[in-house]
Amino acid sequence: MKIFKLNAYKEYSIFIWLILITLAGVFISTIYSSNKEKEYEKIKSTLDNIYLKKTLKEISQNLDPRYETVYYISKSGDTIQSIIDNLKINNQEKKLLIKTIKKVDSFRILKINQKFKFKFDNISDQKVVEFTIETDKKNEIQFSKNLNKNRFDTKKIKKNFKKNLVYKETIITNSLYNSAIDLGIKPNVIIEFARLYGFQVDFQRDVWKDDSFQIIYEEFVNKDGLVVDTGEIIFTNLSLQNTDFQLYKYEFENNKTDYFDENGKSVKKTLMKTPINGARLSSSFGNRKHPILGYTKMHTGTDFAAPTGTPIMASGDGKVTKAGWCGGGGNCVKIKHNNTYQTVYAHMSKFGRGIKKGSRVKQGQIIGYVGSTGLSTGPHLHYEVIENGRKINSQKLKLPSGKILKGKERKKFEVEKIKIDVLKSNLITKLN
Repeated sequence: MKIFKLNAYKEYSIFIWLILITLAGVFISTIYSSNKEKEYEKIKSTLDNIYLKKTLKEISQNLDPRYETVYYISKSGDTIQSIIDNLKINNQEKKLLIKTIKKVDSFRILKINQKFKFKFDNISDQKVVEFTIETDKKNEIQFSKNLNKNRFDTKKIKKNFKKNLVYKETIITNSLYNSAIDLGIKPNVIIEFARLYGFQVDFQRDVWKDDSFQIIYEEFVNKDGLVVDTGEIIFTNLSLQNTDFQLYKYEFENNKTDYFDENGKSVKKTLMKTPINGARLSSSFGNRKHPILGYTKMHTGTDFAAPTGTPIMASGDGKVTKAGWCGGGGNCVKIKHNNTYQTVYAHMSKFGRGIKKGSRVKQGQIIGYVGSTGLSTGPHLHYEVIENGRKINSQKLKLPSGKILKGKERKKFEVEKIKIDVLKSNLITKLN
């Protein structure tokens, strides 16, 4: 019996141990769960602490990504210097950027609405790793940091636009400008058209009703088919009283382009006959009764009446000798073209972009806008031509013509002229 009891005890001991182990596990688990819950409540209490919340929020707000891109579009009054000065970089880096940009000729004069893009590395001392500046709507220049040489390498990037050649023609029923606008021709193309003919045509007196014009010029369209910019004029014909004045674009030397008539004669002269488009000749050169002073005096220029804000062009290449207040002339610009000729433009409402004393201007460049400043009864341009120090009648001025193509150059021009005539015929055919 004792042996049986011992064996029975051995058999039941297994179950007893299992029960004990289970109870111990439950006890330990209970204690662990209780401690875990207390720990959770403690952590939760810590996270709910208002000061910790503020600290975490502040830290998270100050966590900037490594790379950051900043965009900017230039506006009136901006300069390269002012744009770079507004960047949050050190002075040494600012100087490097300005020095780099000034090496590019196309950025010497900053235009309104030019697009800038700067890429920053926020963990580097030299933050700007790359930037691009739009030269026009079709092109931009990319500047990439060369860390080994502490400089920026430049690369010209041509945007993916399609170039179309556009042909337009119409009969002038009102004014050249309005007729061109009605055709959908952009204002900058019309201004260039007026500049080309400004050497030989007075648009107020020489253009009559029912005269006509033809033009071929470049248009650039984006992937959506929208016109984003216009290019150069390829061909024009202004028909005045049944007389045609045809002009062909021709590159006669490397990167030297001009417009020539059908005989290979450049239309470019020293000075334009009329430095403003769409204006009315309101007062000629000579003696007249001054509208404000009330007495007769010599009128030493020619007045062109036009709406306030009408663009005024430099009548020739030259250097600005004055851009400021000229007493009775109000806001005025004076340009020295060469040792013989100077011109004066008075009563402006404001000056053109970058026009100041000492700046160089190109023929046809906008130097200001029509106004009525100074002694003036209404918006108009007072235009003077000074020849060897003497004020003369600009409308009677006869200037020598520009380049005349001869020899091999003339033969090349004739070939190019035939190509443009064929192009014109093809574009006309597409319209019909």
